[in-house]
Amino acid sequence: MLSPGTGSAGQTPGESLRSLLQHGGLLLPGVFNAITARAAERAGYSALYLSGAGVTNSLTAFPDIALITLSEMAAQARYVCRAASCPVLADADTGYGDALNVARAVEELEHAGLAGIHLEDQVAPKRCGHLDGKQVIEPVEMARKIRAAVKARANPAFVIVARTDTRSVNGLQDAIDRGRRCQDAGADALFPESLQSEEEFAAFAEAVHVPVIANMTEFGKTPLIPAARFFQLGCSAVLFPMTAFRVMMKAATALYTDLKATGTQAAWIGSMQTRAELYEMIGYADFESFDREIAEEIP
Repeated sequence: MLSPGTGSAGQTPGESLRSLLQHGGLLLPGVFNAITARAAERAGYSALYLSGAGVTNSLTAFPDIALITLSEMAAQARYVCRAASCPVLADADTGYGDALNVARAVEELEHAGLAGIHLEDQVAPKRCGHLDGKQVIEPVEMARKIRAAVKARANPAFVIVARTDTRSVNGLQDAIDRGRRCQDAGADALFPESLQSEEEFAAFAEAVHVPVIANMTEFGKTPLIPAARFFQLGCSAVLFPMTAFRVMMKAATALYTDLKATGTQAAWIGSMQTRAELYEMIGYADFESFDREIAEEIP
């Protein structure tokens, strides 16, 4: 009842995610805790994305500048992987330090049940990938981090994704060059952040030979591009990291404002998940049944 999933058809989470990436056409909705993970899986997604920004913002109300710790992220990953049976890819920021810290991060996050992580090449403290003022580490240092991640994983199927933020710093060609270097260092997939046109995604995907993951976040440097178009451009997967979070926060803020003004939630009842719907989603009846079974077994 409480154990995490093991992927589809007996595969490990990493094996499942690898298969999905190779097949292509993968949508990865952003989740930030166990209940959003379960809701997304029930909506029919075959894999999920544990957003670093979503976890940071929801857990601490801090900005996404690498202020949460490895242990905090690993704890959230455990909850998410227990709540959902499909594979989960997670944001591991800059790896929480140098190459040795990256190795430790891989060990902890793989043990939490994740299918894979992505590591980025920003200088710490990092910034949101779609803000100005970013700095990137030297390509050789990023390659060292990727090699450390590859060597540290217990199961070779655990997916290591290399993210590069250099498009906004040094241009598209540097992003391609860094992607190739990370690919050669053992990265299983590449995540070019903040590309600014369809043509740039097509050029990046054409230049590498591992799956490319596109980030379709809102209010950033990448224009809104439908997932089907990303796949035509050569991307294997598309992230929607904060889409649900932003919708939920706007709805919650509106409710809090209206409730303060009116003193009643009556106008919002139709917008709510019912008690019965929530209890069904969290398996309330299973816990009651388990409790009864335990009581009946006592002489």
